[in-house]
Amino acid sequence: MSHQPRDLEQIQHWMQTIISWPGGVEDGIASEAAQSRIPLEPDALETVITASSQLTSLERVGIYANAYYARLLECLSEEYPALVTAMGKQAFGVFCMEYLQKYPSASYTLADLGARFPQFLREHRPPAEVGEDEVNWTDFLIELATLERVYSEVFDGPGIEQVTLLTAEALNAIAPEDWPDLRLKMAPCFRLMQFQYPVHEFITNARKGDAPTIPEQQTTSLAITRRNFVVRREAVTPAEYFLLSRLQEGLQVGEAITQLAESGLMEFEDLGNQLHEWFKHWTASAFFIDVC
Repeated sequence: MSHQPRDLEQIQHWMQTIISWPGGVEDGIASEAAQSRIPLEPDALETVITASSQLTSLERVGIYANAYYARLLECLSEEYPALVTAMGKQAFGVFCMEYLQKYPSASYTLADLGARFPQFLREHRPPAEVGEDEVNWTDFLIELATLERVYSEVFDGPGIEQVTLLTAEALNAIAPEDWPDLRLKMAPCFRLMQFQYPVHEFITNARKGDAPTIPEQQTTSLAITRRNFVVRREAVTPAEYFLLSRLQEGLQVGEAITQLAESGLMEFEDLGNQLHEWFKHWTASAFFIDVC
């Protein structure tokens, strides 16, 4: 049987298709994507990949496919180390392989590989009739994955390293009567999140190499940002979370403070002094980068 000559680029694209095919090498070879590159009958693989003295053509290609998925698993493990600690390596590996079947790598950068992993865990949440402890365990894992992914996005995303930051002196120079009408521009790397568990503490301990226990359920609000290429997070009070969320939505400072005062989250007489301390700290932490 004669065969069309094949150039290197053609073979490379075909090889990439079959070793990364979610259903496995044999399904990859039979796929339309691979067949459009190199049409092959099921028993004709050796016309492209020769067998060795010890391995068949399919076994040789399988080595590359296994290495490909091993590398993806390594990348996911590096992005979600606390989740690995919580789930165990074996269970995490099983979930990863299922994840890669449903959401195969489709980007030029591995930074996008784990973007849908929290969503995948939500999609595989046990049914409602499962016992309460198991459901809570699942919720904890989903929140853990969500925060670890946010850390990655904040680290890889736009930051403030090249930005002239807002200073306390600049804020102090604003006339008191002008404050209510101001809007604050948040840093592009700023994130405000709320969880059912103190997952940030579990992540910190896990990344230090400790063996943390699963924490008790506790509503936790976090402010997350990046300074000098280091992702930083801190727990904030319910009142801080309320005010920061309103400012992040674009409300004027006066509107946001009025809503906080009406929320009942703190005593009105304590609000004035607390606001001064909060804005001083938030400015030093570079939550804001400008006023408008």
